[in-house]
Parts: sequence; C-alpha cells; structure tokens
Amino acid sequence: MLRLGIVGLPNVGKSTLFNALTNAGAQAANYPFCTVEPNVGVVPVPDARLRQLAELVQPKQIVPAMIEFVDIAGLVKGASQGEGLGNQFLSHIREVDAMVHVIRCFEDPDVTHVMGPLDPTRDHDIITAELALADLAVLERRLDRAQKTAKSGDKDAAQEVDFIQRAVEAISSGKGARTVVESADDKRFAKQIGILTAKPILYAANVAEDDLADPSSEGLAQLKATVQGHHEEAEIVPFSAKFESELAELSGEERAEFLAGAGIEEPGLDRLVRGGYRLLHLQTFLTVGPQEVRAWTVPVGATAFDAAGEIHSDFQRGFIRAETIHTDEFLKAGSYKTAREQGLVRSEGRDYVVVDGDILLFRFNV
Repeated sequence: MLRLGIVGLPNVGKSTLFNALTNAGAQAANYPFCTVEPNVGVVPVPDARLRQLAELVQPKQIVPAMIEFVDIAGLVKGASQGEGLGNQFLSHIREVDAMVHVIRCFEDPDVTHVMGPLDPTRDHDIITAELALADLAVLERRLDRAQKTAKSGDKDAAQEVDFIQRAVEAISSGKGARTVVESADDKRFAKQIGILTAKPILYAANVAEDDLADPSSEGLAQLKATVQGHHEEAEIVPFSAKFESELAELSGEERAEFLAGAGIEEPGLDRLVRGGYRLLHLQTFLTVGPQEVRAWTVPVGATAFDAAGEIHSDFQRGFIRAETIHTDEFLKAGSYKTAREQGLVRSEGRDYVVVDGDILLFRFNV
C-alpha cells in the first residue's frame, strides 16, 4: 500500500488536512507540536470507474485501491540537531514512500505561525535544509565505513562509495539525492541508508478558500518560483485545509453544491492522490466479476505477469494468459459477453504492458 507522509512546519494545516482526508479525527489545534506520534489513516483511492463498472455488473462488493496517509509531527529549524521533535520527525519520514510537504500560503492573524509572518520560501527552505543536513550527517558516517570496506576489494562497497559521493554532491548543491537515484543499485543504497532527500516529494499549498478556483495568490506564486528553483519536476497541489475540513462533513448533493460554490470540481483528496500516483509512477488495473469489482495498483510499465502477482502468487506461478479489455471499451459494450462478440477482449501473454484502466481476467493453472 502506498504510504504518503504529511510533513511541514508546525501549524501549517497538516493535521487539519489529514483529518479532512481520512475523517480520522486526529488532534488538530492552534499550537506547535500538537502531533507527537504520527496519526495514520487508510483511505480509498477515488476512482469513478469502479462505480460505473458496478452499475453494469452489479457485484456483491466494490473494493477500491487504498492509500495510507501519515500525519507526522511538525519540524522546526534545528531538527537535524534534535531541536523540537526533530529526531522523531526524521525517523517517521524514513518509513514512508513519499512526502507531501504542506506549506502555508495564506495570511490569518487568528492562526499562529511559529516563524512569524507569512513566507512560503522561508518555510520551504527550512524543511529542505533540515532534511539535507540530516542526510549529510548520515552519509558522512556511512561513507567512512563504505570506503574502508571498498579497500578490501568489495565491489558492492565501491558502488556504494560512488553513490554516496554523488548523493553528497547533489544535496550540497541544493538539489537533493533524488536527482542522482537512477539505477536499481542507487535505489537499493538510498533505501538501505534511509536518505530523506531521495524520497519523492509532492507540495501541498494550503491557500485561502477564495484562491481555490483561481490559485494566483502572491504566496502560491512565491512557492512555485521557489520549488522550481530546487526541484524542477515537483508538482504543487493547491488546497484549503479549512475548506476540506468543512467538505468532509458533507455528503451527497450538499457536497456537490459546496464544491460548485467554491468553483472547483473535486476535493483535495482526489488531487493529492492523483499527484501521489504520478509522483511514484503508479497506475490502476481492475478486475470485474459478479463477486466484486476491484482496483489494483501497479507501477507504470508493469507487465501482465507483474499484475497477476499483485493479486496472488498462484496467479503468477501458473500464469497462462490475461484476457484484457480497457474500461472504456467494456463500458461501451456493456458486458463481457457483448465485448467478446465484438472482438474487444484480447488474449495477452505475460510480457503485455498494462495500461491504466485495463480490466484483466487471468487464466492460470497450478
């Protein structure tokens, strides 16, 4: 299951966002370090295709893909040296797949900011610097060990030395270790060492409710310029923690009316989840039958053989073929029977590359 860690300075809207996304009731208050132990919430991944398919098939249950959000304690300047809840904060980040960095981009005299006046660039730079300093301290110790082992002729240690040196150079230049994680070995070393700046990062800009429909506020513009200077490919998802918390209390028509009134089409959860999927290069395939309509998550580029293993090792071990049709084609046909009569269902082998929205029916023998 995908784990996204919600990080940022204290009092920028992390726990309010977490509560809205998960309805978990995590403690949220107007003072620093409200969150000590990380709050964890598992939520379904929004996917309209599940409902559309269920209307045709009438299954006994609908099973969406799931995503886990982790609300991590706020970090302050000096966290890499143990200030505030620094060590605790950094250890929790090492356990997630990617970070959602929440940055406040609106003024509100009633909500305390630990650093004083609004300054998205300052807030971004504090978190970025603390992650970098923590990484450099870990890498320095690791490099000394790896170099000693490499002198004995250990090829793996020599590769690790090369990776660490490249990572240190990237971090020192302000780009983060993620820019040098390229090969499978690089990924392995980054995970073993626990490099924070190697983790993918998605920026969540907490804007005023009035800026949701037209996010052109000064704070958001400042954040965009700052992020592009450090991490060109990073995505910024504007949201309003206050708006999301109010939306989470509504359902049905009231929810739709509330969104329309704000001039937006979808809640922050949808945008953040899609951003997380793009960030980690993930996609969805589906299985459809009278028992259930279900969504499964696989990496972009995964094969039918990989997808079979996601369901069960027996599917992979006895793989024969995958009967495949895209959701769009299935919805137009209306049923498997009609789709087969129209020649829309294909028989694919183990090397078939799965496309987002594929419906797969596996034939196997064990």
